[in-house]
Amino acid sequence: MNQETQYEVVIGLEVHLQLSTNTKIFCGCANEFGQPPNTRTCPVCLGLPGSLPVVNARALEFAVKVGLALNCTVNPFVKFDRKNYFYPDCPKAYQISQFDHPIAEHGYLNISLEDEIKKIGITRIHMEEDAGKLIHDNDPNYTSVDLNRAGTPLIEIVSEPDIRTPKEAATYMRALRDILQYLDICDGNLEQGSLRCDANVSVRPRGREKFGTRTELKNMNSFRNVEKAIEFEIYRQIELIEEGGEVVQQTRLWDTTKNQTRVMRSKEEAHDYRYFPEPDLPPVIVTAELLADIKEELPELADVRQKRFMEEYAMSENDAVTLTESRYLADYFEEVVSFTNSPKSASNMVLSEVLRVLNEQSIDIREFSVTPERLSVLIKLKEEDKINSSAMQEVFNAMLGSEKSAEELAKEMNLIQVSDSGFLEPIVDEIVAENPDEVKRYKEGKKQLMGFFVGQVMKASKGKANPKLVTEMVSKKLQS
Repeated sequence: MNQETQYEVVIGLEVHLQLSTNTKIFCGCANEFGQPPNTRTCPVCLGLPGSLPVVNARALEFAVKVGLALNCTVNPFVKFDRKNYFYPDCPKAYQISQFDHPIAEHGYLNISLEDEIKKIGITRIHMEEDAGKLIHDNDPNYTSVDLNRAGTPLIEIVSEPDIRTPKEAATYMRALRDILQYLDICDGNLEQGSLRCDANVSVRPRGREKFGTRTELKNMNSFRNVEKAIEFEIYRQIELIEEGGEVVQQTRLWDTTKNQTRVMRSKEEAHDYRYFPEPDLPPVIVTAELLADIKEELPELADVRQKRFMEEYAMSENDAVTLTESRYLADYFEEVVSFTNSPKSASNMVLSEVLRVLNEQSIDIREFSVTPERLSVLIKLKEEDKINSSAMQEVFNAMLGSEKSAEELAKEMNLIQVSDSGFLEPIVDEIVAENPDEVKRYKEGKKQLMGFFVGQVMKASKGKANPKLVTEMVSKKLQS
């Protein structure tokens, strides 16, 4: 029985993101993705006896930046704690994390929904190290362990239970990813695991204040899967309650092949981890001077950039939102503008043709083959009436598979418009002379016949004539 309208959904997200530092959080090992297994390790990240961690100062700065960008209070006194658990991907049998003195607390993130701006509270942001990775498909009888990821710097962003729908959850994740990319501290790649999300989901009868029993969802490696997993879990819990069952607190995995959640383990509480202060790391003091310096480094974020685009480039809100969703797309657009000095033409080209190719090829703007400088040459050809709109489309498509300039391709494809009045004048004269009846009707008031004359000239010039110049020349000829 589907009675979800009688229930209120409560969702809180715990988002882990890998910081793009050169080295790991507590040692000097390279922080690199995709390397051969167990080749980026040392005594510290292997948890060997006698090895001592040292805090990566850059990771600390990145964490403070996130806190500031999410409107949090950055704590002046920060300490690290041991979070104890026993899995093969955690060689020390504990993870260095933060418990009662995290790097930042009490912030918020505004998300744009269809009819409102909603504020999602941020409970806390804390720093920790990533675990290694278990690989189950190398051998049917064994599980392999790759510890390259062990010690990768992470921050965890814990939201308040303010999210009410799967769509809100996905929107929150996208907004968070955009901020991280603007800060240039995480690439936000869910498929590679540099951005990961755990969702705490519960339902309660509408109007009841007490929360229902929550389950935690893991293994959601795309924004779409975040939405689908939460949606399935909501229906599962409601159906279970309607049938007289009881929701049990547990951790569940999202199965992407079956499109359903399944039990992973019973849910741990904080006391199960037996937190205690990390004895090998002193507390960190975030001074007022350090905080001021990091604030100075904060870039222009998406919401501010969006408003600037609307004011500086006379752009619609929809266009500004689309162009600023990705820092890299906004950078690309502004670089095109710097070469063309024509924001309108640049935005039209990026929003139509460039985004079309990115969607068709499922690539990021950073992988796009046409540089801003090359695209600007194409835009200038059109603005200078050297090519028409259809030719611009043809040249753009040709540029995707060629390193030649737009002008070279336009010449090779015989698409450069003729703007030489000396070349066009005899053609115009001939067309006018060959159509006396149409000339008479035009002079009698049938001004729409201008299109006929221009079309005939274009046909006679094999499409090379500049239509704007042809229109001027025909008009002058017909009035003489």
